[in-house]
Amino acid sequence: MMIDTNTIISMTEANQNFSMVTRIVDRYGTAVIFKNNKPRYEVRMIEDTEEAETASDEEVLSVSKKLMKRNAAVYEELAK
Repeated sequence: MMIDTNTIISMTEANQNFSMVTRIVDRYGTAVIFKNNKPRYEVRMIEDTEEAETASDEEVLSVSKKLMKRNAAVYEELAK
């Protein structure tokens, strides 16, 4: 996982100055909060999250075809 060093903030800093976290997110699109010197939390804008979680129709169709092909024998048995 590649993390931009400009987006790193400690848990203590995030607790004491959450507005700094929001400024980092506004500027870089994400902020990574470290706890015990390890990345623990990622803060993103809601708009970015919705785009990342929405699959296109083509992606859904592709996955559906793969599943139908992989499980063809099961579907044939169920159709009896």
